[in-house]
This record gives sequence, C-alpha cells and structure tokens, in this order.
Amino acid sequence: MRTALLLCTFAAVSVASPAGLVYRVPIQGTIDLGLPPFVERVIKQADREYPDAIIFDIDTFGGRLDGATRIKDAIMSSSVPTIAFINRRAISAGALISLSCEKIIMSKGATIGAATAVDLEGKKASEKVISYMREEMSATAEARGRPTRIAEAMVDEELEVPYVIIQDDTVRLEEIEGSKVGKLITLTTEKALRLGMADDMRDSFQEVLTSLGLEDAEIVSFAPSWSEYIVRFLTDPIVSSLLMTIGFLGLLFELRTPGFGVGGIIGTIALLLFFSTSFIAQLANFTEVLIFLAGLTLLILEIVAIPGFGLAGIGGIALMLWGMYKMLLGEYPTPDQIERAFIGLNIGILGAIIGTILLLRVFVTSSFFKKHVPFMAEEYSVAMGVESLVGQVGEAITECVPTGKADFTGRHVNVTTRGEHIPKGSHVEVIKVEGNTAFVRLASQTKKRSN
Repeated sequence: MRTALLLCTFAAVSVASPAGLVYRVPIQGTIDLGLPPFVERVIKQADREYPDAIIFDIDTFGGRLDGATRIKDAIMSSSVPTIAFINRRAISAGALISLSCEKIIMSKGATIGAATAVDLEGKKASEKVISYMREEMSATAEARGRPTRIAEAMVDEELEVPYVIIQDDTVRLEEIEGSKVGKLITLTTEKALRLGMADDMRDSFQEVLTSLGLEDAEIVSFAPSWSEYIVRFLTDPIVSSLLMTIGFLGLLFELRTPGFGVGGIIGTIALLLFFSTSFIAQLANFTEVLIFLAGLTLLILEIVAIPGFGLAGIGGIALMLWGMYKMLLGEYPTPDQIERAFIGLNIGILGAIIGTILLLRVFVTSSFFKKHVPFMAEEYSVAMGVESLVGQVGEAITECVPTGKADFTGRHVNVTTRGEHIPKGSHVEVIKVEGNTAFVRLASQTKKRSN
C-alpha cells in the first residue's frame, strides 16, 4: 500500500514537472545600444543555469550596426543552443542577429535580409562600412553552415548570385529578386527555407516549442531591467541632445556667476548622466573618457580658481565637445549615425546658448525668480553690473587668498587679488573687472577716509 502511494506521488510529480527549460528573449523594435547589455545579461545567466534553449523572438527593421555586432558576438559565444524565431521580419541588423543563432525558424510571410547600411537620405554608406557589414554577415553565415554568398548579397547589391550549392545540390536563383546586380536580397520564408537560410516554418511561439520537442518546457520570459530601460532611454539621440543642452546651459550660466553654485551642479549632473550611460552602452571608450574628464577638469578649474575666462575654459569646452561627439558615434559609425551625432551635438550647443540668453535676460530678472529662488537670484545679481564698481571701496568680509568676498554698500561680490593676501575686515578697492570677477587691492588711507 505504501509502495503504491509512493509510486502514485512520484508519477504525479513527474507529470506536473516541466519537461525542460526555455528562455524567451524579445528583440523587437529598433536595435539601439541599450539592447546589447540586456542580451548579454540573459546569455550569462543561461551559461550558468544552462536551459534547453534560448529562443530570440525577433521582429525588427534593424538599427545600430555596433549594437547588432555586440549581440551577435554574445550569441555566438553562448554554450546554450540558440534559436531565432523571426516573427514577421529580421531586416538589416536583425538579419545579422538571426544568422548568429544555431537555428532559424520563420513565421509564414516573414522576411529576412536587406542588410546594407544607409544614411538619413537612404543613400548607400561608404565602401568601408559596406565591406565591414558584408564580411560580418558572410563570416556569421559560414560559422552556422549557411550560404555565405546570399548573406553577402543581402548587404551589397553589386554582387551577383546566379546559384548556390546546398548539400551538394546546385540551386539556381533566377527567380530571386536581388540575385542580379543592382538589387539587395531579401527572402520570404519559403525562399529562405529552400535556400538554406532558415530551418523551419512555424506560425506561433508554441509551435516553435513543439517543433523543438519542448512543448511542456517551463518558459522564462525576459525583459530589460529598469536600469537597462534607463540606459536605452538616455542613449536615445533626442534625450542625449537634451542632456547636453541642460549640461551646457548649467555650465554657461555658471560662467556668468561667481564661484560654483546651482548652475554648475545641474550642468555637471546632466553631463555625467550623458557620459555614464554612454560608457555603459559602450559608446565611449577609455580614450574618450579621458578627453571628457580632462575638459571638465579644465572648465571647473577655470570657474573656481582662475579669474576671468581664458584658455583653460576655452580648451575645456573644446575637449568636452570633442569627447561627447566621439561618444555619440560608437565603434562602427555609419553615415547615418555620424550625421545624427553631428546634429545632436549642434542641438545641444545651440539649445544651451539660447537657453542661457533667455535665462539671464528674462527669467532670472523676473520678480517670480527673485521671490521663489532667492538664493540663486542673489548669486546671479552678484555677476550683474560689476563693472560699475571700478574705483569703489568696500570691506573684505572674508580673507582674500587670493579670492574672497567683499561688501560694497550692502552688495556682496566675489573678488580676487593680484596675489596679495588681504585680511578679513580690510578695506579693498576695485581696480579692474574681467567677466564676472572684480580685481581688488588694499585701499589707500585717502580712499578709506573718503569712503
């Protein structure tokens, strides 16, 4: 009786237990540089837990070549069986990702191909970019035992592919649009199956599982984490341009006010967000990081320690602009991405200049600003009309070593000396103004008495 009960219990557990484990990973929409960290994370987890398969649910018109290359490299290095389920389309960079999988299953009416690189106007990219993409597609197809010539013709319309050899059989391609010079190859499901570019046709994810003998497997569906969503959001060209605008706006405002205050803090935070997400998405390499940090250091040094605005500030801004432009490009920039990076950088600069003018001329002089943001209003007022203080005498309310602060009939102004040390409480005379910095010296006895 006890034995029978145990057998029944074991049978029930066996029936309830899933027969296998499958990871489902969506690759849909635009392929950007926030997607590779997500795919790499899933593959690392799969290499630890070793499921029966990773199925990539693909529906994409493509995107960034460097992002697709990183995903391809991660898939090719996986020790777990990988399957691409092309659910509608795998165009451009999506075709490269699909070819990197060990098995390709397409839904009825799906397409794969058209993997050439183009710019914003739809024109073909340079031969350097085309050559790189062509060889990436060819090498990936070769590694997975698929016709390399067809993979190359998906990228380069100048190639002619009259036939391919599949399992020692010659298959002619006269009816395939793109097999002749002047047309890119894009394959439907039926043609991809016939030419060895796909392995099976299934209309749903459940049918894919059945074809793999995993219909009873436990399905673990993955989605980007909140941090990966943030990276994808912040590396979007529009958002990156906005971060640059806010960053430059804050720093330009800081240059118009003495010391280092709210404008500098906001600008630095925005630029660090831009910088850190670019680094995570591998838009930025170590050299670009050093260029950016060197520029930021020079600019902060100019704001905090060096009177006026000179070579350090100009050099710092130039280095930061160059570093951020390089970060927007990535490792394998296409003409489209080069143009987007240039436009994004210019939007950031122009937006910052226009925003600074509006901020300085309109907002900070309004009664609303002075009422609701008094600490910034006081800081800003210090920088306005300093030129009128030349020749006036005030009292040092801090030590000047060489920078400090002085009071001129109730107005507190940041001042700096020519190197001399002026004690707190001393009378100082403004001798010159550069930018928002007032240069002072110890006032003479005559000046003190007249004051």
